[in-house]
Amino acid sequence: MQLQPASKPKDYLWLQIRDLPYFRGLLRAVEARFFEQVSLPEPVLDLGCGDGHFAATTFDRPLDVGLDPWTGPVREAARGGGYRLVVQGFGHKLPFAEQTFSSAVSNSVLEHIPDLEPVLIETARVLKPGAPFIFCVPNHHFLPNLSIGRGLDRLGIKFVARWYRSFFNRISRHHHCDDAPTWQARLERSGFRLERYWHYFSPKALAVLEWGHCFGLPSLVTKFLFKRWILAPLKWNLALTSAICQPGYNEPEKQTDGAYTFYISRRIG
Repeated sequence: MQLQPASKPKDYLWLQIRDLPYFRGLLRAVEARFFEQVSLPEPVLDLGCGDGHFAATTFDRPLDVGLDPWTGPVREAARGGGYRLVVQGFGHKLPFAEQTFSSAVSNSVLEHIPDLEPVLIETARVLKPGAPFIFCVPNHHFLPNLSIGRGLDRLGIKFVARWYRSFFNRISRHHHCDDAPTWQARLERSGFRLERYWHYFSPKALAVLEWGHCFGLPSLVTKFLFKRWILAPLKWNLALTSAICQPGYNEPEKQTDGAYTFYISRRIG
């Protein structure tokens, strides 16, 4: 069976910003729309499922298995209805037999893993020959495109710009912001063939994400006190938020200087 995103058009932006800080919601909404272009043969593995919100709001039916190493998000994912089964485990030692899955996805996860190749090799092991592996990650444009860094560059304060970029990358927990040739070589060493990719999320959209880390701080308090990011998920309450995010959500899919890349690869064999 082929699993696809919602058959009816969805307002992915609203589905994200009603539940998440807007900077995270905008990025996830853009990525959710990309999954309308792909088919996922079942059973499907979500590698690094987190709290399960993305799967629950993107697909019509639950994915077969969500896997994540962190206890809190795993518990949230199990309650969220986005998966038939949620498993706590690590990507470099997947608790599944060879050729268990017919497809796999990983949404903004791989950039956070220091030692990537063992994870990719394990992912290839549990996929059937020819199975698609679809993922998205920040790329080599991410750091150069940061608006504050670019502003500091224009002022000639390049050492401060370098510090800022390093700081932002650290709080984003990024270990990899690589270009497509780097990913292609990494995939081929791990048993995959890269079929196609595109960059997305323009410098303007990235600025919304970047500044949102500051303006979204009140959401941290809300999450801590009330166990939810948004207290009043109502259209009128989020009208300004929606207006800020809408241009980034509506921009053309492919951005030459986009800060993220969507990859479609396939298990060799």
